[in-house]
Amino acid sequence: MGKLPAISPLPASIDWLSIPVIAVALAMDAFSVSVSAGITIPAPKFRHYFRLAFHFGLFQFIMPIIGYFGGLYLDRYIRDYDHWIAFGLLSFIGLKMIREAFTRDGTVAFRRDPSRGFNLILMAVATSIDALAVGLSFGVLNQEIWVPSTIIGLTCALFSCLGIFIGHKARSLAGKKAETIGGIMLILIGLKILLEHLAA
Repeated sequence: MGKLPAISPLPASIDWLSIPVIAVALAMDAFSVSVSAGITIPAPKFRHYFRLAFHFGLFQFIMPIIGYFGGLYLDRYIRDYDHWIAFGLLSFIGLKMIREAFTRDGTVAFRRDPSRGFNLILMAVATSIDALAVGLSFGVLNQEIWVPSTIIGLTCALFSCLGIFIGHKARSLAGKKAETIGGIMLILIGLKILLEHLAA
């Protein structure tokens, strides 16, 4: 039976040089998914930016904390499957987007807002699973977790907004194929996560 990492009252000092690098690295998947969302949303409003940034940032904030306090238990169960989970979730959403991008007569008719509903939760989970391992490493090294998790969450939220903006700009280039391209992007992001873990 695994034990939780020892957490003393005086955790090690924060490595202010590595935390921003870790935060940006963890935000890349959420950024890519946000680009895909920006492509599929016809006219992003404040609510779209807020919902995506809030949920992606929140999950990136929570996951390291979960990994920190319960990582050794969780790691045993998800280490060999986390990349498959991320790939499955993103592929599932991507295929739904592609299917829903066309009506029976072949005209584009994307009907679901990717910044709301169950799809949003699935994307937030899929893009934040890697943060569990980061939280686990912080626990093993006995480093403080709350400030780094806050930085990771805020960085992810910022990159999510940037991704939506870039995706919206790219939408005009994609034209009527925008929704299909967005779905394909999600599948490719999931495949990237899968291949990176399998090659590690």
